[in-house]
Amino acid sequence: MKITLKLAILAAIASFGPIGFSLAQQAPKSKGQPQATPAPAPAPSPSGAAPAAPPASPGWAAHCNSVSRDAALECTIEQNAILTKTGQVLVLVVIRVPGDSRAPLALVQLPLGLNLQTGAKFQVDDGKVVDLPIQTCENRGCYASTAVTPELLTALKSGKQLKVSFQDLAKETITIPMPLNDFAAAYDKIK
Repeated sequence: MKITLKLAILAAIASFGPIGFSLAQQAPKSKGQPQATPAPAPAPSPSGAAPAAPPASPGWAAHCNSVSRDAALECTIEQNAILTKTGQVLVLVVIRVPGDSRAPLALVQLPLGLNLQTGAKFQVDDGKVVDLPIQTCENRGCYASTAVTPELLTALKSGKQLKVSFQDLAKETITIPMPLNDFAAAYDKIK
């Protein structure tokens, strides 16, 4: 019985291993700014064989689900940046396409300790800045959302980098870059 229980626990841990928050982005360095860094390369194996290549960035991940067989599909794509030292989510961006309206929405999770009055901002490459008013905060972070306009969607599909920026309590701007190289392909899966 003990062996079966241990195997069940190990299987559960293995299946829930690197969920969702596995992309680590490098934020520009500034005084007092949290630093998101890529995971370190794996150590060489004891057998002397070359180490395995580090895992590739998962990119924009697509997910669809429905509350029942008769209900419309709710689809999302998401990308995130984490602090590799602590595992803290810095930014999680979810683009949601509701089954009823089919009008995309951007939902953003940000860390605690923000200057709430300034909100957050989206910017694709060096294009137009989109304001994201912060709606609420709880123990996992603060949340903002905005409708994804056709102009913003076009920029996301053709852009190279989405910049999510916000201010900390000292009013220093923190910008988290998120690659867009596979955004168009992921969005095509859920539209």
